[in-house]
Amino acid sequence: MRFFGMPDIHDEESLNAFYKKLLDQVPDIIFKMVWKTDNLYSLVYVSESVNDVYEISVETAMYNSAFFFEERLFPEDAEQFIATMEHSKDTLTDWKYEYRVELPKKGLRWMRVAAHPELEKDGTISFYGRVSDITEQKEHERRLKISEERFKYALRAASEGIWDWDMTNNTVYFSGQSMGIIGTEEEAIVPLDFWRERMHPDDIKQHELSRKAHLSGEAPYFESIYRVKNNKGKYRWVLSRGKVVAYDNDKPIRAIGTHKDITLLKEKEIELANTINIIGSQNNRLSNFAHIVSHNLRSHAGNLKMLIDIFKQAKEEEKEEMFKQLEAISDGLYVTIIHLKELVDIQFEVKIVKEKLNLRHYLKNILNILHNEIRKHGVDIEINIPLDLTVNYNPAYLESVLLNFTTNAIKYSSSERKPMLSYDFEMIDGQKVLSISDNGLGIDLKKHGNSLFGMYKTFHKNQNARGIGLFITKNQVEAMGGRIEVFSEVNKGTTFKIYFNEDN
Repeated sequence: MRFFGMPDIHDEESLNAFYKKLLDQVPDIIFKMVWKTDNLYSLVYVSESVNDVYEISVETAMYNSAFFFEERLFPEDAEQFIATMEHSKDTLTDWKYEYRVELPKKGLRWMRVAAHPELEKDGTISFYGRVSDITEQKEHERRLKISEERFKYALRAASEGIWDWDMTNNTVYFSGQSMGIIGTEEEAIVPLDFWRERMHPDDIKQHELSRKAHLSGEAPYFESIYRVKNNKGKYRWVLSRGKVVAYDNDKPIRAIGTHKDITLLKEKEIELANTINIIGSQNNRLSNFAHIVSHNLRSHAGNLKMLIDIFKQAKEEEKEEMFKQLEAISDGLYVTIIHLKELVDIQFEVKIVKEKLNLRHYLKNILNILHNEIRKHGVDIEINIPLDLTVNYNPAYLESVLLNFTTNAIKYSSSERKPMLSYDFEMIDGQKVLSISDNGLGIDLKKHGNSLFGMYKTFHKNQNARGIGLFITKNQVEAMGGRIEVFSEVNKGTTFKIYFNEDN
């Protein structure tokens, strides 16, 4: 391929004609306007594009400059259009303005004028500029704005914020909605550690595992639920979701995601879990009551009915013995019903009244009640409780707890040694604790530890053991907000520690 030298334009056409043809090919309107010293202005040149853009001829535009600059302007934009043009003329700064025009065929259109003013030697000012039809651009901007507003309002309605992680610089952009979770509603670009340092320590490990699983390609996206501390020092629950959106040679460099404050949802979830636990506890209690009815009441009732049927056919000399049996069955039925009432009182009493009670005084009352039993078994009693010590407790429950543990210690004393029973008080981590210790038969905790406080659980072959005393005692202590610990060794003795809850 050979190139020829530049031909002389003057060989075929004038230079002005050459430029005119070039300018007429530009889709924008190219114009020159002269502003004279008498404050009149006129177009001295306008390109052929004015036919398509403004829907007027070149001749009309040149003949009537006002038609070009004023008459087709949208009324709301006319005043500002003239004001910006005059400001450009007065300050000799570039004129840039976006405005609307009303066209016969195309209707309402958006235009942008851009012109540069120059001061001539004769005092006139020449504007060299262009007018562009930007209607499609404006429509695109409008749709984009609507889309952004929809997205913004949708995020607000869903209580969601945006985070944008720049992995190269290890900084994160947080939207105002995200920052609002921690109490600051202004968007910010901060180091990655800014957010991570606010996370609950117990949640960081799982968060890191979820993040690494996504970055390594094991998971298609990132999702984590964790707690973050706000500016008031309280934790809020957050659901964070995201995805890597940019790579550099397969190395992730940018990730974008959302934050959602799910504190209320979490609180409802916890409340639901507590409700389920309550229902489960109630079902367990119902099961225990069903156990009493099915095994004890039914047994007593069956024996009673059978004995009455036999009594009807018995001889006179046999009836006296049967009365004794009826009396024994009646006593057993009465005790079972009393136990059932105690359980109902413990489990379903809404509010149990507490009082400041002298612990040593109540213990003395119990020992007086059991005086004959203590004397009969020759039990040595040792009391190590301050005379003025009080506990915040329900009187009936305190009597019942002390009575049950004392009678159990006497009932399960060892025949191989003189029974010993001690009551000791101590403070453990600021909590009042009463220890009741004996040197009796003891309990194999490895074998029976899990069922020690179960209903109808007995651990020695004592004919008077019903297996309900410890169950009732444990429920009474827990109803008072306390707890029981047990230490025992077979054939050496047992210690029960009762922890008192002093809160009202």
